[in-house]
Amino acid sequence: MSDVEAIDTDVSGTARVDRRTKALVQRLMPGEIAFIDHEDIDRVAAEALVESGVVAVVNAAASISGRYPNVGPMIIVAAGIVLIDRVGEQAARVIDGQTVRIAANEVLVNGAVVLRGARQTLQTLDAELVAAKENIGTVLAQFAENTLEYVRAEQFLLLESPDVPDLSIDLTGRHALIVVRGDQFREDLAALSGYISDLGPVLIGVDGGADALLTNGLRPDIIVGDFDSVSTKALHCGAQLIVHAYPDGRAPGAQRLVDEGVTFSTMALAGTSEDVAMLMAHEKGAELIVAVGTHVNLVDFLDKGRQGMASTFLTRLKVGPILIDAKGVNKLYQPRLERRWIVTLVLAALSVLMILMAVTPVYRVFWRSLWLMVRG
Repeated sequence: MSDVEAIDTDVSGTARVDRRTKALVQRLMPGEIAFIDHEDIDRVAAEALVESGVVAVVNAAASISGRYPNVGPMIIVAAGIVLIDRVGEQAARVIDGQTVRIAANEVLVNGAVVLRGARQTLQTLDAELVAAKENIGTVLAQFAENTLEYVRAEQFLLLESPDVPDLSIDLTGRHALIVVRGDQFREDLAALSGYISDLGPVLIGVDGGADALLTNGLRPDIIVGDFDSVSTKALHCGAQLIVHAYPDGRAPGAQRLVDEGVTFSTMALAGTSEDVAMLMAHEKGAELIVAVGTHVNLVDFLDKGRQGMASTFLTRLKVGPILIDAKGVNKLYQPRLERRWIVTLVLAALSVLMILMAVTPVYRVFWRSLWLMVRG
């Protein structure tokens, strides 16, 4: 589809409204139109919107602010989904469940224009990405400054052990597989099926990572996070639930678990939920931490939307000796044959040999002679 055709394409559907993209994608249905307020749409959010089957995305904020080159908007438009952004606070005029129509850069309800924004195409987004790449030096400098600031304020992360709740499963000397809904988490998790089957690591889901495990037929042993993107099914799957709390003791995710009537513990940390999971595994004696979908580069950190993600930087400094990315495991680990497969293979070979010996005339004479000798 050309850019001209993309701008001229009209779409209609039911509006689904939520300021938080990761909360909205849990209730989106194919053919609906997502109304979000998400500056710098990241890759994971974009992929979730595409998978939901929406026909359009209307963003109150700038999908690419120019702060850094985020590819999320490109993913949305490349999938044939209409993207209108920068509609501002007027987005509040659309009510969840209304039928809306998008024509050019306008959103209409009952034939009346209620919103106007910038209709994005691959060409316009490419121009914005080029401009954003020129700012990466400034962003990198800010990231470095913020990291040094955080190191001064939170150096205890490196020097002391955080207060970790008691776990229902012993991590001592075992591998811990930590799953986050990050870049290529599905592909990496699928590639580790042999490793998981052979070594049986402790499975730790970080928020939506718990549902990623369940989707792959795996039950998480532990779920960590603020629980705003964890399904009800995951809450009741039997995993130990640990709510990420702020250093001042506030734990916004706890109320949902109270309402669900499930038991949980809390762990206070200034960093992210994936930091909590890694430090918890490290402090509880894990031999190796295998990370799926976690943030490993500057763009990942910026996609996460935290100031410099310095806590994640410090966490990786501390757990680094035992931390490995899933892609590394996939390259280094060679699945071993299970003993039951070897036994089955040997028995099958013996069965074939016995049958051949029973039906071959020469062997029939041999077995008859052997039997007569035994009787004698």
